[in-house]
Amino acid sequence: MQSGRTPHVKNRAPAAIQITAEQLLREAQERQESQFRAPKQRVEDFEELHEYRGRKRKEFEERIRRNRGSIKEWLQYANWEASQNEFARSRSVYERALDVDPRSVQLWLNYTETELKSRNVQHARNLFDRAVTLLPRVDQLWYKYVYLEELLQNVAGARQVFERWMAWEPDDKAWQAYIKMEMRYDELDRASSIYERWVAVRPEPRVWVKWGKFEEERGKADKAREVFQTALEFFGDEEEQVDKAQAVFSAFAKMETRLKEYERARVIYKFALARLPRSKSANLYALYTKFEKQHGTRNSLESTVLGKRRIQYEEELAHDGRNYDVWFDYARLEEGACKQLKEEGATVEEEEAAVVRVREIYERAVAQVPPGGEKRHWRRYIFLWINYALFEEIETKDYSRARQIYQTALQLVPHKQFTFAKLWTLAARFEVRRLDLPAARKLLGAAIGMCPKERLFKGYIELEFDLREFDRARTLYEKYLEFDPTNSAAWIKYAELETQLADFPRARAIFELGVSQSPLSTPELLWKAYIDFEVEEGERERARALYERLVANSGHWKVWVAFALFEGAPIQLPRDEREEDEDEGDEEKEPKMVEGDLDRARRVFQRGYSDLRSKGLKNERVALLQVWKNFEDEHGTSEDAAKVDSMMPVQGKRRYVDEETGQLVEDYDYIFADDERENNPTTFQFLQRAHQWAKSGGLAFTAPSKGGDASSSSDEEDHDERMDEDDDKSSVASSH
Repeated sequence: MQSGRTPHVKNRAPAAIQITAEQLLREAQERQESQFRAPKQRVEDFEELHEYRGRKRKEFEERIRRNRGSIKEWLQYANWEASQNEFARSRSVYERALDVDPRSVQLWLNYTETELKSRNVQHARNLFDRAVTLLPRVDQLWYKYVYLEELLQNVAGARQVFERWMAWEPDDKAWQAYIKMEMRYDELDRASSIYERWVAVRPEPRVWVKWGKFEEERGKADKAREVFQTALEFFGDEEEQVDKAQAVFSAFAKMETRLKEYERARVIYKFALARLPRSKSANLYALYTKFEKQHGTRNSLESTVLGKRRIQYEEELAHDGRNYDVWFDYARLEEGACKQLKEEGATVEEEEAAVVRVREIYERAVAQVPPGGEKRHWRRYIFLWINYALFEEIETKDYSRARQIYQTALQLVPHKQFTFAKLWTLAARFEVRRLDLPAARKLLGAAIGMCPKERLFKGYIELEFDLREFDRARTLYEKYLEFDPTNSAAWIKYAELETQLADFPRARAIFELGVSQSPLSTPELLWKAYIDFEVEEGERERARALYERLVANSGHWKVWVAFALFEGAPIQLPRDEREEDEDEGDEEKEPKMVEGDLDRARRVFQRGYSDLRSKGLKNERVALLQVWKNFEDEHGTSEDAAKVDSMMPVQGKRRYVDEETGQLVEDYDYIFADDERENNPTTFQFLQRAHQWAKSGGLAFTAPSKGGDASSSSDEEDHDERMDEDDDKSSVASSH
């Protein structure tokens, strides 16, 4: 007995004969048994015919008795009687079926089709008359009835059927079918009257538009205008009605455009647009814009585009009222329209209306105050106030209104949390332009007292400097430095002011005060400005003393480099001697220069190198030696350059154990000759001789002093490697 488990297949090899799916399907088709077909019967005489008919009628009657409500059975019975040319019996079956279901559309259609096939036209007419009387809302019956009458060339009868149909107020297709029939027989006046009855039954915009186009196509423009005007009178001037009748307005305007009545079309567009809100008239505006592009003037086109963009901006602002970018674009659009009106010489009323529109936009924009107390939310918003004030000052010349805008903006900003120096500065500059200098100073003074800020100090100082009020500028610089004594730029600007005023001792004192501050934001800039000032004055000793103080404070390799280059570079004569020479000779002659001291520069380089060496800064020593070498190449002899070149390090590998990972790490390191000379004198002597031997190509070699035997085995092991190296310094480092 077989168990419920899956049988184990012992032989998994493929069969010798493979059968495809196509063969399986073909074999299944061939083996399929043929379906049973009833045998054909031949009727030889009338007796057999009567017997056959009786048998079939009995079958049909039995089927109808069992399923009386099945229209399909009734139709099969009636069609069979008609096929036997027993039309009386067929009518009797149809009538019995209508008694069962008089509202079956399929039954009526089959009944009438049977009568028409047997050419019983009058019977078919009677049937259609009964059908539409019983089922007046079934359009198919009406269409068949009308088609029958028109097919028989009975136009009057077809028209009479349509009139009966229209009394039931059918859908639009029925009216259009009636109109098309009248147009086929050139009864255009009748078609026009049908349109009139149609709009009376269904007064919708599309029906009015169809009627107007019909009148235009038949060449009666006056009648078409009358139709459209009647439609507009019917809908009225209210906003909802005009919105509903947009299709009528657009069709009316397009008709006038086709008739080349451009002014009429423009009036129609403007009439509709003036009574519709901007949010609902986008499509109509698009049509109006297209019309102006084709038939309008430049001014009319620009005004149309302007209106379209207004609609776009209003929609965006309705979605997000605090989108300040849109407010900027909107205000710029209205300002451009206002300027254009002034350039074109518009009337005073038009200019005033344009200005009022710009002010309205700005008032709506500034009313959208940012939420919260974060400055980043106010950055874009505050420029709306600034642009508003500039518009009033520049375009409308309304200075009192501009001053009021600045005051309102300053009152609105929460200065205890943050402020905007630009707003204070622009308000003060406005007062200066209005020749009210005390008001400007009062504004900036209040700003500094309320919310001191670097830009406020700079703006106030710049204002006083432009007015040549140098004493006030000095006072402001003092306040500025009291507010932020770590600002190097402020000390530099203050000293530059004194330099421009030729008060050099005062400038020097300011620099001294500045460099004595601790801490400073960028002390290197202040020291550099101080040194440049002394160099410009020709005071080499003072500049040297500053460099000495600076290297003592920082000891950076760039400071040593700048110090050395300063010692080797020529500078101008001291200012007193320059002024004496200018009094004696020509002012246009080139100023005399005091040459630098190259030996002193070399000593500074050496001091810097020694200082960096003592601190163990290898990369900085390499940078300093590179600058020193370039200096010797330009100003020194070949011996001096060779001396510096001998101090240049070589790059070698260094292996050490990383303290964090505990792994052996290989890294590149700089090896300086003087370091090796002090730390490993014996190894250095061996390396020096190996370097000489490599330079001479291995032809001569001087025996090393004692201590050299210890490293000879290492030299032999690395001999082949050193010979393959192209760089002599790298080969020495590798052997080490």
